[in-house]
Amino acid sequence: MYPEPLVNVVLLTPEIPQNTGNVIRLCANVGARLHLVEPLGFRLDDRGLRRAALDYRDIADVITHPSIDSILESTPIDRVFGALIDGPVLYNAPRYSLGDTIVFGPESSGLSAPIVSRLCPENRVRIPMRPSNRSINLSNAVAIIVFEMWRQLGFAGTTIDSLGKPPYYS
Repeated sequence: MYPEPLVNVVLLTPEIPQNTGNVIRLCANVGARLHLVEPLGFRLDDRGLRRAALDYRDIADVITHPSIDSILESTPIDRVFGALIDGPVLYNAPRYSLGDTIVFGPESSGLSAPIVSRLCPENRVRIPMRPSNRSINLSNAVAIIVFEMWRQLGFAGTTIDSLGKPPYYS
């Protein structure tokens, strides 16, 4: 059994096993729970996924869901954030809380309009990029936003938090 997660990371129909493997490693290292929403573009025993995840799959908290509905219906919608290429809010602007959820869409298309419409406008976040670029690799985008969420939580769960005090989350 895993402790309550620091944050929840949702990959909606991920397509590239190596990206998901990298996200598994990230989630294991920061204490986040990873939610994979089917259909997946690969099998969970895929060689590329295993290689990217190394041996972290056994220590990561990963849950597979048949649809996004179970996640969105069981989580306060004001604590669900969506990563968008053209989101109106910079990813570091929200004040993240313990247990918040961040949703990422498939690598090829991002979050669909019906999913985006369910999110509060102030929770539609983006990572700034230079003009005329398309997107940042999914696992890199997850790392950028999850580390900001973790930073705001004082790097909870580490031996020493960002202020040099004992952690409040373990």
